[in-house]
Amino acid sequence: MKYVSALLILVPISIIAALLGGDERLVFFSSALGIVPLAWILGKATEELAAHTSSRVGGLLNATLGNAAELIITIFAIREGLLELVLASITGSIIGNILLVLGLSLLLGGLRNGVQRFNRSEAGLNATMMTLAIIALLIPSIFGHAIEIEDHAAVEWLSLGVAVVMIGIYVLSLVYSFSSVSSQASGTGHAVTTWSVRRAVVTLAAATIFVAWLSQILVSAVEPVVELLGITEFFLGVIIIPLVGNVAEHLVAVQTAWKNNMDLSLAICFGSSMQIALFVAPLLVFLSLAMGHPLTFLFNQFELLALVAAVGIAGLISLDGESNWLEGAQLLTVYLIVALAFFFLPT
Repeated sequence: MKYVSALLILVPISIIAALLGGDERLVFFSSALGIVPLAWILGKATEELAAHTSSRVGGLLNATLGNAAELIITIFAIREGLLELVLASITGSIIGNILLVLGLSLLLGGLRNGVQRFNRSEAGLNATMMTLAIIALLIPSIFGHAIEIEDHAAVEWLSLGVAVVMIGIYVLSLVYSFSSVSSQASGTGHAVTTWSVRRAVVTLAAATIFVAWLSQILVSAVEPVVELLGITEFFLGVIIIPLVGNVAEHLVAVQTAWKNNMDLSLAICFGSSMQIALFVAPLLVFLSLAMGHPLTFLFNQFELLALVAAVGIAGLISLDGESNWLEGAQLLTVYLIVALAFFFLPT
């Protein structure tokens, strides 16, 4: 990962460029690429902590702290009133984890290890939870578009109510997972830790501070970059920002699949998507109220279609308890098709 570490030089470059009022494109891309090694450091420290736990706990740790960078980015986006960018990044994170990251994990893991097997019941439960998560985003979007013209306040109350229910079922899923004997028995394979807990915690804190700083710089340069490059804010949110913000868990999920630990890899991919849909998105609804820019679950039809397609094919692949490199290629194919469609989608 020395090539990723080399990108750390972009952290001071982006900060200095922002303070001196440099070119907006330089500020945006240097801060975006600067977040990548910081997110990788977050992931590395998280992996060290996860090495002492079960695959379920490890997956939760990687999902939670792996989503920290994107959560910070979206909070700053809400503060700037870029609500469509926030909704797009939620969509992009979910389909990115299910299609891109899981696809790469299955592809590379399959090429190295052949047919890989995982806990079928746990994968099935994750697939069911993801289906529920998409329903939780789908229903308020459809009903919200229907009632928004007559009563926008009702849309906000609908989003708040659904957010409470979503957080509730997410908490219940965690309670079930950690009280289940089978989920605790799966272990973490042959994970080896070289960091102390104190070192991991200090590293996490320092990396989070710099991620927050660069996230603020990144968001402040979004609108000028959109105008200069001629790309849509929607494409920026649904493809680019999730790639930047979730790079830590991307790397860890692929690495664990490469090491033939598919239980942990699937736990990271599905766990991160569930956390985005059932916890982070509802949390952003509440935070947006406090920040004076109310966020509602009004995803457009293209986002909803992509979410349904992603969860559908991922659910089918996880049913038999085994995976191969061709299934990874299939997931990547769907992701590339969706990315191309979003790129050509007009504003």
